[in-house]
Amino acid sequence: MAQDPTKSHFPIDQRAPSTRRVAGVALIPTTPRMAPRLLACVIFAAAGKSWASNDELLGGGELDAAASLASDDQCASGDEDCALNALQLRGQRVRGEAAGDARWGSCLVSKGCGKYKRGAPCQCNEKCTEHGNCCYDYTMVCNTDDSDDEDGPSAPSPAVPVAPLSGKIYGHPSKTKYPSHPGFTLMLVEDFDTPIDLDSDPIWTWSDGGLIEGQIRFTKENIKFEDGKMRIEVTATPAQGTQKCSAAEVAEIKPMPKASGEMRTRYNMFRYGRYEARLKAPSVQTGNTLINGNYVSTMFVFRDGKYKHWREIDFEITGDSTNSITTNVLSADNTDKWSANIADSKQIAVTYNDRADFHDYAIEWLPNSITWYIDGKKVRKYRGNKIPDLSGKIMMNLWLFDDRALFGGPHIKNNRYPMYSEYEWFRFYKWNGEDSYPCADMDSSCLTSDDMYLTKNNPCDGIKQEGTVYGKTACQTTCR
Repeated sequence: MAQDPTKSHFPIDQRAPSTRRVAGVALIPTTPRMAPRLLACVIFAAAGKSWASNDELLGGGELDAAASLASDDQCASGDEDCALNALQLRGQRVRGEAAGDARWGSCLVSKGCGKYKRGAPCQCNEKCTEHGNCCYDYTMVCNTDDSDDEDGPSAPSPAVPVAPLSGKIYGHPSKTKYPSHPGFTLMLVEDFDTPIDLDSDPIWTWSDGGLIEGQIRFTKENIKFEDGKMRIEVTATPAQGTQKCSAAEVAEIKPMPKASGEMRTRYNMFRYGRYEARLKAPSVQTGNTLINGNYVSTMFVFRDGKYKHWREIDFEITGDSTNSITTNVLSADNTDKWSANIADSKQIAVTYNDRADFHDYAIEWLPNSITWYIDGKKVRKYRGNKIPDLSGKIMMNLWLFDDRALFGGPHIKNNRYPMYSEYEWFRFYKWNGEDSYPCADMDSSCLTSDDMYLTKNNPCDGIKQEGTVYGKTACQTTCR
């Protein structure tokens, strides 16, 4: 059964209750737009009140801090760098004074991209990334990089700043500091230092699925937590105890000759944000990372059930070479058959052996763009018409194509088992402009009936399979 997320492995702080059931964002009642922002800040702070417009949401704490610090500029004139740095730091102090609403300022409203805004509680210029006081929508609104998925990789990113934990972090974090990203708030961490009970964990579970075009069936037993890592293993024997009907696939699956694993979140409750995992792809044969074979090792976001709304954003590391990685975005309705016109895929060739060591893979999903990063370097940016707008589940798996080896690498006969991928950690940072997902406490309280459509993962997850498959009753499983 679900555990109380405020106890045991959910250690962080307690914030003021929000006015909506949305994790990480405390929305305050909206009032009509008022006259000039700074004057409004001072007047309402003095009166002990707070205000918000349709475009910008501020908590009373931010206003009080803005008023109290309005005249503390250390370098109000003179040296430009001195003034800018001091004022940037003041904005950072404003944020530190008021640990409230994550949407505490807007670059869209202020039209301040590239400028310093005197008296503002947050900033929209490049130095805000150094001082950690960027407005919540800085990344999306002020991104001057108009590159698309044809431009190729960017130069390496600067070192990511590390910050102490702030706010309520879900999952099983084992560190006190994690990297920070402007415009995003860390919400979910898995360091894999302790095993996760995938039958009772409130966030994560396992899949009983298996791709029709593959040769494996997913099972809980093939997801292991060892030596501070999650290990997903393909074995050469069929999965034990499986049922003909797959709850995750919502279909009957033929017997598969091999078994593997897929760890996934329980509900369709993740949307705009930054998804990161540090992982190592499988060696096709033990002790030799240069032999090519067939596998697909993943980290992705996927919406269940695909029969109604198929939405997907992927990182797929494949076995055709030591440096073959595919990025993919997919959007389609009322179909369960893949075709080229519902997806936009791009293969990325990296300069390292992805089987020899661990590397960081990240996806930034925003309303108007998706950006893929490897080891902090942008490798693709997509701005097309397939950007999903519906929430999904986080998934990590390892699977093989059938003997045709049409994807994942042609040299499938080189495969030796067991074969496994390893994950050192996973992190999810919510975009600060997101006001609907995830639900508060990472539960299902804010989910719609459409979010819950055919969302069951395995026979024993306690989730009711709601909905039909093209008007027909979904096949049923039994917890044993």
